[in-house]
Amino acid sequence: MAVKQISPNEAKVLLDSDQKYVYLDVRSTMEFERGHVPGAMNIPLMHFDVSRREMVPNPDFERVVEAALTKEARIICGCASGQRSHRAAELMQNAGYKDVVNMAGGFTGARDPMGRVMAPGWQDFSLPVSIESGEGTSYESLLRKQTGS
Repeated sequence: MAVKQISPNEAKVLLDSDQKYVYLDVRSTMEFERGHVPGAMNIPLMHFDVSRREMVPNPDFERVVEAALTKEARIICGCASGQRSHRAAELMQNAGYKDVVNMAGGFTGARDPMGRVMAPGWQDFSLPVSIESGEGTSYESLLRKQTGS
């Protein structure tokens, strides 16, 4: 099944009008800590590997998602540009999540190689941004929940 795409403005309306929606930010923890959608939950699809100087898959992604979110949860996936979150939404649909959408343009917007905006992101619309991160939203706390420690 194809992943439904929504705009940042549509995501904002859903988050404001339906408390059952969860914004799942799949960017790295460093990206998340610099600013994110208020109330977002952070479970990175990829981590930055310092030794290899590149992004590598998070081996715990699916396990942490399953520990944090029920299959019936209403989920808006987002990342920086909408690409990682699209992949995360596909993985979640394949795992049995029924109501998962991708926020096209992500947090910072999708841009072509020349830097032109292809799909505006959350920040491009001057939507609210938070730097708050804690129990139940930070990756560290969600990983602890998954491991039970």
